[in-house]
Amino acid sequence: MTEVKNPLNLCGIEFTEYATPDSDFMEKAFYGFGFSKTKKFKGRDIEYFNQNDIHFLLNNEKAGFSKEFAKSHGPAICSMGWRVEDADYAFEQAIIRGAKSAQDVENKLPYPAIFGIGDSLIYFIEKFGDKGSIYQEDFEPLESPVVVKDKGFKAVDHLTNNVYQGTMEHWANFYKDVFGFTEVRYFDIKGEKTALVSYALQSPCGKFSIPINEGKGTNNNQIDEYLEEYNGPGVQHLAFITDDLVGSLDQLDKSIIDTLDIVPEYYDDVFKRIPWVKEDHKRIQEHQILVDSQKENSYLLQIFTKNIFGPIFIEMIQRVDDKGFGEGNFTALFKSIELNQMERGVL
Repeated sequence: MTEVKNPLNLCGIEFTEYATPDSDFMEKAFYGFGFSKTKKFKGRDIEYFNQNDIHFLLNNEKAGFSKEFAKSHGPAICSMGWRVEDADYAFEQAIIRGAKSAQDVENKLPYPAIFGIGDSLIYFIEKFGDKGSIYQEDFEPLESPVVVKDKGFKAVDHLTNNVYQGTMEHWANFYKDVFGFTEVRYFDIKGEKTALVSYALQSPCGKFSIPINEGKGTNNNQIDEYLEEYNGPGVQHLAFITDDLVGSLDQLDKSIIDTLDIVPEYYDDVFKRIPWVKEDHKRIQEHQILVDSQKENSYLLQIFTKNIFGPIFIEMIQRVDDKGFGEGNFTALFKSIELNQMERGVL
């Protein structure tokens, strides 16, 4: 029998849902990245933030799944909504293919759902594009919306999962077997003191990727530090894509959003290796943006915040005909994270 390439008819990411004991800070951070708060879920204490095709829900409910999730994990991504052609069909197929139903979860959103990474939820959403929108049907306008200037972030490019040592293959198989993800990269990354391995998986619709990381060794590597603080596997970071990373960074609220320090010698030769970067080299260095390239005349620009919601951080990325993940930057990035760990007394 021929394997169906997109068995659930996945069509991309609809939303990311956050739960936190400190919603005030999370809200300020969303504004700092250029998200506006315009709606709330009808009859629920769930607020809606938006920038272009990035949709965030901040769940402040006093009881039920999201509250318990935040109690267990601290600031967390407790669920995601994934776009599908038919939500009931996708749910049924997911169960047949080995997923665990989350339909009986207390106080969940009113969409078919399964359990995902670290017992977070994955909802199946069929209303998007020409079929309308859950934000039009299930949400209502706020009396006092907070509208901030868009910072140029267009969509979620990828989201990265951290898992316990020895379980990376289990989670890779979950995404492959249930949804039809395919493995596009394998990385073995070493820093000065620690190491990790990573699979990068591509969604069958081609709209987003999920790299999965596990640590190596026992030297307080960054993956195991995350797992300890987060109290289990989960989403380590989201990547926002922009067409103008320098311009987006110019507008960020630096009083809330702090990016990683990159070792200055990184810039000694990066533009010799990748001379076709069109953006101003001086401004790239001033912002401490990382540069990588898979082939001539293609490149990507990327930058990472320090941990912003508990151990979760944000990546900002610009792609110029480059589908990579910044492989050439892994060592520099790893050293920067280790440096940050040393500053915090972890290493």
